[in-house]
Amino acid sequence: VQLQASGGGLVQAGGSLRLSCAASARTFSSYAMGWFRQAPEKEREFVAAIKGSGSSTYFADSVKGRFTISRDNAKNTVYLQMNRLKPEDTAVYYCAALTYGFWGTTQQRDYDYWGQGTQVTVSS
Repeated sequence: VQLQASGGGLVQAGGSLRLSCAASARTFSSYAMGWFRQAPEKEREFVAAIKGSGSSTYFADSVKGRFTISRDNAKNTVYLQMNRLKPEDTAVYYCAALTYGFWGTTQQRDYDYWGQGTQVTVSS
């Protein structure tokens, strides 16, 4: 499975960005998908997850109410809509696929495939 993240960029605080993650998997709808981020000199952290069917989502407290995660299984793509961005959201954002296990896990080690990351920079 190959994952290609895109959509990052530079935005002012309060602005919005939408990240996309395109997957090469034929059975994409069977994979839960997650987004993680890593700020400079910090550990990678969980941001959001979505079930394979798209019927359930889960968010880190730091982004709840501002970010939404969705997927289009016909296009093998998962999205992260980020609104009301803050400088502390600045990070490299990674998408990941989970082929087996609890869909809402926040642990990096549970995810099997990772994209290359896309930079999001929020200026104050």
